[in-house]
Amino acid sequence: MTPAVKYCTFLLDKHRFGIEVGRVQEVIRALPVTSVPLAHPVFSGLINLRGQVVLGMDLRTRLDLPPRPAGRRPVNLILRTEEGPLSLLVDEIGDVLELGGDSFERPPETLQGPARNLILGAHKLADRLVLILDVDRVINLAPETVSADTVDEP
Repeated sequence: MTPAVKYCTFLLDKHRFGIEVGRVQEVIRALPVTSVPLAHPVFSGLINLRGQVVLGMDLRTRLDLPPRPAGRRPVNLILRTEEGPLSLLVDEIGDVLELGGDSFERPPETLQGPARNLILGAHKLADRLVLILDVDRVINLAPETVSADTVDEP
């Protein structure tokens, strides 16, 4: 039996995702964003996090989901990365869930598009499906990071 892992969950366009808690630095409400000319489209801009400049990545754009509805402000999920903090813009924060390997499955066949290559798999729960993001692939925009051949279990 695989040991349980704690995940910080969040919503994006009615889908529930999870990231290992150890990768999360903090969660904060929407902050003003300064756009960066000529930046990759997944980057919404820069935020000031208590004097530290942090790059913001819109997960809706990265996962090829529809744009966030007008007037709905994102939540900043601040990640710890080797290069320093990075903000993932998500719709809503969920619960912290401790999930064992017995509920884990490979990415569902119904999952299409870029998101399929950025998902490690899914935990099937009684009332919901939690898609587990591969954070390293999400934040790395190199073409080789989105190959469908390298889907692994967490």
